[in-house]
Amino acid sequence: MKEQLIYEGQKTAAHFHYGSLTGEIREKIDWYNAISPYEVIAVDQLDKLDQYFPYQINYEDFISQEDEKILLSGQYVVKEGYVNEFRRNIVGAIFPLTHKQKLIGFIYIYVPLAEIPEVFSKGIPVLILTGSFFFLILYFVVNHFVQSIFHPLRTIQHFSKEVGQGNFSKRVPIEKTNDEIGELANAFNNMAESLEKQDERKKEFLSNVAHELRTPLTYISGYTKILLDEAYASKEDAKSHLHLIDKESNRMQQLIQDLLQLTRLEDQKIMLEKEPIAFSQFILDSLDLFSPALEEKNISVDTYLDDEIIILGDMNRLQQVLYNVIDNAIKYSFKNSSIHIELFREENKAKLIIKDSGIGIPKKDLNRIGERFYRTDKSRSRKTGGTGLGLSIVKQIVSLHGGTMKIESEEGKGTSVILTFPIDEL
Repeated sequence: MKEQLIYEGQKTAAHFHYGSLTGEIREKIDWYNAISPYEVIAVDQLDKLDQYFPYQINYEDFISQEDEKILLSGQYVVKEGYVNEFRRNIVGAIFPLTHKQKLIGFIYIYVPLAEIPEVFSKGIPVLILTGSFFFLILYFVVNHFVQSIFHPLRTIQHFSKEVGQGNFSKRVPIEKTNDEIGELANAFNNMAESLEKQDERKKEFLSNVAHELRTPLTYISGYTKILLDEAYASKEDAKSHLHLIDKESNRMQQLIQDLLQLTRLEDQKIMLEKEPIAFSQFILDSLDLFSPALEEKNISVDTYLDDEIIILGDMNRLQQVLYNVIDNAIKYSFKNSSIHIELFREENKAKLIIKDSGIGIPKKDLNRIGERFYRTDKSRSRKTGGTGLGLSIVKQIVSLHGGTMKIESEEGKGTSVILTFPIDEL
């Protein structure tokens, strides 16, 4: 109010630049008083102000000697304080009027400050009502916004503690998936689902390990007790028991070796001793190792190999891959059947297909082939001598070579193992 009043006073003082305070000027001042919230008094001599404003401000003379010196020097003076006759504070200012650098009079412009709280007090109920209305709206909007954000976050926090304690079954309900909170909840659910599957497979893995070890240990313990108690009918029976103990011991040893090997292969720091390999000749050399087994089941092998394909790989590791895949093809093929082996180039990949004409794999089990100890028939390992880790090892070795393994099968008609490897471009 003070700044506005000084601005209005300066503007008014600048407007009255006539030679004297004529009646016309006084009429304009009266008109200004009628239309503005301010009161303006114009006098030609300073001592006449007391006639138009005969009041004290803060119980002191209206114009002091110091005020007079300032005004006569051409500067304005602010006068504010309490006026007893008005029973309120006022703020005002006295401005000198000049014409051609000659002092011709003074104007005093003032406004009672009590009018401001009086006007404001009339609007207080409206302000309170309006403010309360908007506060309630704002409260409900903000509360809804906060709940929509923090409720799923608190749910995720609570479920995270559950996950930390090993309970992976909790899922965060998702109302919206197109915002950051929905994406976070979806990521949490995917993580919990993945951990739940891993936990189930870990339990299954431990159960399989226990099962694989329990069976041979039971045989070994039982037949060892028979031999210690000499509860056998003949030396031939004793020798048979010893052969069985030796067989089961070898199975346990093979199982432990396979587990250790798979663990080493899954170690990201493992180093492969890669070298260029003529893949077609490498496959033929590997097939020679299976001649006795092929003859025993009268299985023929058809080969269609691209002699120009060279891959970069670890020869010993790839030997394990071919041995496991060909060995499985022979084990699970029918007698008097055939095995088809094809090697060809597909873009920048070497594609190897080994297809048998055997018992095949049920469709429901295809996605889990290659997991540790997973077998479609739990009794097969005892008949064939496998540990259930062969394809897990194959899958890991192929992956370390930058390749892929895929299984296609139809129950009763055979299985195809499809391996791809990057070609070494010489």
